[in-house]
Amino acid sequence: MSTRLLQRQILPIDRDTDVFALYVDPEPAVLDADKYEIGTNRNAVEMNAANLRQSISTGARIHPDQLESRTCLRVPAGERLSFGTYFNAFPASYWRRWTVVTDVTLTVKLVGRGASITVYKSMANGRSQRVETAGTGSQVEGTYAFDLSLKPFVDGGWYWYDVVASDEDVLVESAEWTADVPEDRAQHGTVDIAITTMNRPDFCAKLLGQLGADEVLRPYLDTVLVMEQGTKKVVDSPDFAKAEGLLGSTLRVIEQGNLGGSGGYARGQMESVRKGTATYAMMMDDDVVCEPEGIVRAVTFGDLARRPTLVGGHMFSLFSRSRLHSFGEVVQPWRFWWQSAPDVHPDWDFAARNLRSTRWLHKRVDVDFNGWFMCLIPRQVLAEIGLSLPLFIKWDDSEFGLRAKEAGYPTVSFPGAAVWHIPWTDKNDALDWQAYFHQRNRFIAALLHSPYPKGGRMVRESRNHQIKHLVSMQYSTAELRHQALEDVLAGPEHLHRDLPTKLAEVNAFRKQFSDARLESDPEAFPPVRRRKPPRKGRDGTEIPGRLSQLVTAGLAPIRQLKAARELSREYPEAEITAMDAKWYRLARYDSAVVSMNDGTSAALYQRDPEKFRELTRKTIEIHERLRREWPRLAEEYRAKLGEITSPEAWDETFRPWTDGGSAGSAEDSR
Repeated sequence: MSTRLLQRQILPIDRDTDVFALYVDPEPAVLDADKYEIGTNRNAVEMNAANLRQSISTGARIHPDQLESRTCLRVPAGERLSFGTYFNAFPASYWRRWTVVTDVTLTVKLVGRGASITVYKSMANGRSQRVETAGTGSQVEGTYAFDLSLKPFVDGGWYWYDVVASDEDVLVESAEWTADVPEDRAQHGTVDIAITTMNRPDFCAKLLGQLGADEVLRPYLDTVLVMEQGTKKVVDSPDFAKAEGLLGSTLRVIEQGNLGGSGGYARGQMESVRKGTATYAMMMDDDVVCEPEGIVRAVTFGDLARRPTLVGGHMFSLFSRSRLHSFGEVVQPWRFWWQSAPDVHPDWDFAARNLRSTRWLHKRVDVDFNGWFMCLIPRQVLAEIGLSLPLFIKWDDSEFGLRAKEAGYPTVSFPGAAVWHIPWTDKNDALDWQAYFHQRNRFIAALLHSPYPKGGRMVRESRNHQIKHLVSMQYSTAELRHQALEDVLAGPEHLHRDLPTKLAEVNAFRKQFSDARLESDPEAFPPVRRRKPPRKGRDGTEIPGRLSQLVTAGLAPIRQLKAARELSREYPEAEITAMDAKWYRLARYDSAVVSMNDGTSAALYQRDPEKFRELTRKTIEIHERLRREWPRLAEEYRAKLGEITSPEAWDETFRPWTDGGSAGSAEDSR
């Protein structure tokens, strides 16, 4: 057996106070209510859900001067600090369930008289238990080792430690979690990091600089592959030269056309498999801020996993950095839609309620897939089950996770490995050009993996969503979703063929619709005018009850058949903010200026009864056809999966950029 480092105490690299709550916690633990104590009373459940989101922070803060180094923290005299945090607590239940590790040793070095350290563990329901205590007493310093079993962590739970300073400041110089592992697991693996970039040169260059600057991470890096698919090149960023100097021969920039995320990642996967020198390939977005230690932890966890395992990181918000946007995701099989795993609360703010106070964070969360903003894939898995599907964007990561799971390779979204990224909630991807890819790729993934004969609820739900878009005057979105289903019905052979051209086709098609023509200047639209004022002066932003929504759902399609009010052809009847642009609200108007989620622009929506009739007929026909042909399509897609995801198929797609000629060019089709 050999001793191997699993995790070490770390502190923020850049002393960013917005993320301190993820590393060190000065707050007390105030555990929230148990769901079984609350029961099923609706009012009690809703009140508890609201209480969970309320901040329990006392205002205690860590001062940046307390950070002595990347691994050393000073605890002021008379204070108590907890390392029971996202990046420094030890996720015992994940190690217990997925790895060969059975026991760990926590070794902590303290400098300062009168210092004490207490080790705690939690159960899956969040309740904590004191494990062991030690202290320096009259000694100037001390190193303390705690032998800890992983046996009690079947369903969930963490280990962590708190440090208390007495009459003088205390330095927590270091803390390491180690384990005895078999000799064949003693050496760490290496990773190829595959980054797909498209016109984000500065973001990407800064990420490369992060990867190259971390001395601990460097031995784990085999190659950093940048798939350059834009016209604004990462090599032209003022930050690139420094990053290149740090990474040296480890960095490789590959230029190709805009093949989307799936085309970029597939290229990285193929290069990694064929190079054959790295243990893993990690998919990583170009517009993230990463915690380099998370990559080391993901590799370490993968090395010690019972079987080849995909190890994913979590996503924090780039704009509110203590907020955990994505903790673990599954594909709900009946609806075949991605969602947070059961009992997971998205957009969780650790600065408002810490780890030790939050029950749901202590239950182990098992997932179906992990987003490719940060996901480690063993090279063995890529070689066996194939590369990404040629989907451009959307569902490539989730489909791959499901494919791997069916082949016996699980995915673990691993606490302590994370990036900061723009949250999905700040994007318009359900309405803009991405609506085509959402719809098409979701159905392709369901045809490949749905356990239900005709996709469960998918066809009915898609039809209902289509009606929502139509009564909301979102005709461009409805048309793109129709095109997506037509392409699904056409079979899998077109996927590689259409990959370089489909985005340009989609964008060209959208331009004919007013709801797709975005304007950043508020003066670009006519002023709001209407013949009748709002009923009883209401502004229309009230949230209707369930019954009211059902009534609107029944009446809205009928209203769409009436002629539009004459004045609405020339002037919008309302201005509606993105947060209020719900289908039941938009369905009241004949025209409206509607702003987008990202806050940069707005579009003019106008009701068109003839277009509504046409698209409603198409909606009914195509969904009926899809339901009828589902068994044949599922058989066809599943039979072709191995061929479509093979390196040989991707070779043909990449050939324009690998055979010379147009190689090195990158077409921006957005």
